[in-house]
Amino acid sequence: MIAVTVSPAVIDAGVEFAAISMTGAGGIATFVGLVRGDDGVATLALEHYPGATEAALEALAEQSVARWELIGARITHRVGDMHPGEIVVFVGTAARHRGAALEACAFLIDRLKTEAPFWKKETRGDQTSWVEPRGSDDAAAARWKA
Repeated sequence: MIAVTVSPAVIDAGVEFAAISMTGAGGIATFVGLVRGDDGVATLALEHYPGATEAALEALAEQSVARWELIGARITHRVGDMHPGEIVVFVGTAARHRGAALEACAFLIDRLKTEAPFWKKETRGDQTSWVEPRGSDDAAAARWKA
């Protein structure tokens, strides 16, 4: 079971967890990414390329299912304007055993940060700026290419 959603709707982590837990897996791993309020960020705006973004996330989910023989993978990503503390992304993986679920979950969040077409803008006070990709994200994604 693969489920990918990209939407401006608020993400309910409980609903997402309930959906991935219905797979009958022995181990489930989840990651929930929140909008950080550090450095005075008041608003995070995420833009995406409809169709291409979903296809990129689907491809990553398919890779994770094949690589770790997952029972399920779920990616729910929010777009639009968000505020500190709100959920930006939910990633859940389900496997027969915890190790595969944990590794696949890390793989998905590391790779989607660099491979899915999202663009971020942060607003601090009356200043808005695009967020540049970070080298640390590239390094995290690179460890899975072997």
